Amino acid sequence: MAQNKKQNKNDDPNSRVVCRNRKARFEYDVMDEIDCGIQLYGSEVKSIRNSKIVIEDAFGRVVNNEVWLINADIAEYPQASVFNHERRRKRKLLLQRREIRKFAEAGEKQGLTLVPLSVFIQRGFVKVKLGLCRGRKVHDKRENLKKQEHTREMAAAMKHR
Repeated sequence: MAQNKKQNKNDDPNSRVVCRNRKARFEYDVMDEIDCGIQLYGSEVKSIRNSKIVIEDAFGRVVNNEVWLINADIAEYPQASVFNHERRRKRKLLLQRREIRKFAEAGEKQGLTLVPLSVFIQRGFVKVKLGLCRGRKVHDKRENLKKQEHTREMAAAMKHR
């Protein structure tokens, strides 16, 4: 008698978050998010699987109706020797035309920025969670920190009661 089990995203050993851009949530207000594929070489995929990627300084740019990830640093894979990749090359993000149009229009009209929020592996494919973000001012950051501290104190007070 076989049991049928539903599989969650978390159950799949090939699905996991490789890298998060924690600074992005502090520096920007995220208006919208979208998951997109990324065009990579084999040595880049191997490095990403080893968590050798940095997206802190990276950003997205729309050029000729294509979205590019610029400034993402993927470390070289030592076993690739001669067939290695450039560390900070431009990488094409894979989105559908309507998604590109939606993001490009919003970015141009409102002065928003495309920021990579995380890199993850889903069903064996490397994906990037891209956010449409508006930059925060210094006073906004302070307000946000005060709000977080206030909610933390409230949660602690409720826990002790």
